[in-house]
Amino acid sequence: MSAASGGADAGEIARIASIHALQSAAFAADPYPDAASRRRRLKALRAALRRHQDTLADAMGADFGGRSPFESKMADVLGPVLEINHALGHLGRWMRSRRRRTELLFATNSAFVMYQPKGVVGIISPWNFPVYLALGPLVTALAAGNRAMIKMSEATPRTTAAVRTMLAECFAEDEVAVIGGAIEAGRAFAATPFDHLVFTGAPAIAPAVLHAAADHLTPVTLELGGKSPAIVAPGADLAAAAASIAHGKAFNCGQICVSPDYALVPGAEVDAFAEAVVAAFRRLVPTTAGNPDYTGIVNERHHARQLALIEDARAQGARVLVAGTVGDDRRLPLHVITGVTPSMRIAREELFGPILPVLGYDSVDAALAYVAAHPRPLALYPFGFAGAELDRLLRRTHSGGVTVGDWGWHVFNHDLPFGGSGQSGSGSYHGEEGFRELSHAKAVFRRHRFFPVGLFRPPYGNLVQRLTLRLYLGKPPRR
Repeated sequence: MSAASGGADAGEIARIASIHALQSAAFAADPYPDAASRRRRLKALRAALRRHQDTLADAMGADFGGRSPFESKMADVLGPVLEINHALGHLGRWMRSRRRRTELLFATNSAFVMYQPKGVVGIISPWNFPVYLALGPLVTALAAGNRAMIKMSEATPRTTAAVRTMLAECFAEDEVAVIGGAIEAGRAFAATPFDHLVFTGAPAIAPAVLHAAADHLTPVTLELGGKSPAIVAPGADLAAAAASIAHGKAFNCGQICVSPDYALVPGAEVDAFAEAVVAAFRRLVPTTAGNPDYTGIVNERHHARQLALIEDARAQGARVLVAGTVGDDRRLPLHVITGVTPSMRIAREELFGPILPVLGYDSVDAALAYVAAHPRPLALYPFGFAGAELDRLLRRTHSGGVTVGDWGWHVFNHDLPFGGSGQSGSGSYHGEEGFRELSHAKAVFRRHRFFPVGLFRPPYGNLVQRLTLRLYLGKPPRR
């Protein structure tokens, strides 16, 4: 880390502590914002996104060295707007206390659960969708009545500056604040005593985040990615499956936590499917270098990693099909790879780029066994499965979410929860499940004034107590 970046981190680290104290004090003064206040904040954020859509798209394009403006607006701007719309439409119901039944022993009393804001929520967002993955959790945090601090990635500094400027127009820092900086600032952020922490990022970094949060017993929501498989059924429409999977690898140049990471297809159809994906990609992206509709790899380090993954597979005997021309910029075309073996890096590492390994299988059971033998993915994409066969697949596999017959669209539907399972994450932050995640479900029992609670107090052994134990526990065995 350079002296300049170290100085920048020192400044951001100081801001983390001061803003956290500011937000904690503000929350203590207003611990349960009413529905009108929450709606006002959400609407202010939505209006700001609409005003700043071009500025945000331009900033993301500059950070990526070329990013499709449509994709930036579609995913990073429209995504949080849709999430805001959904929250506004359901907030009243989400906030409502829920009646619960008392035990028969406590009949005539009442019980309910109220959903209380947790306080100050920390959000650590990655670089691949720098706006959506910062503001998506923010929408949920605001809907739940919390204050929020957002730590954005050092890989997208222009976007961080644009988001900070946008949010400053509609929120005071004691409501919402953006933190920049690099590694040391990130460590300090994770170690801050938040009331809840949302981390979206690489599985390799998650243990360090959990360890830092554990010092304060901070609850953590993790969205981590992983190797999300597409499974093509025997007899499925190969061209349709190839078109969807090619789009999943073309969108944001495959730099998506829910991008199809690899495809499992019947063994006899591996070559035909690989050719179909290449053809589909070329229809979507006729040229890559300099194409304003195609996004580049975010920086030279990640670009070099993609090339190294491809060369490792080629050196070990894989067949590599290139769906375009490799140019001088970082707009890398899709590479479809067959002849994959377990020793190849592409078989073991999350790819996070325009590389698609295609693996053959002998039976659907073998394909499902392959998925089950590896860490649980964030997403799973079945093609050509229906009825009982689809139901069986859904029951036998574990993943954060599923889109049937396409890729990724479950994430864009905000009445569905979004989160991982196992090594792909825990918890969720979309829809009602997200609201519950960032709220404390407070149990409330209200004793009726005339309820004879004295019957449960000592001295023990009265008739009612003896009958109660006999009713629920039965007659004790003889010793």
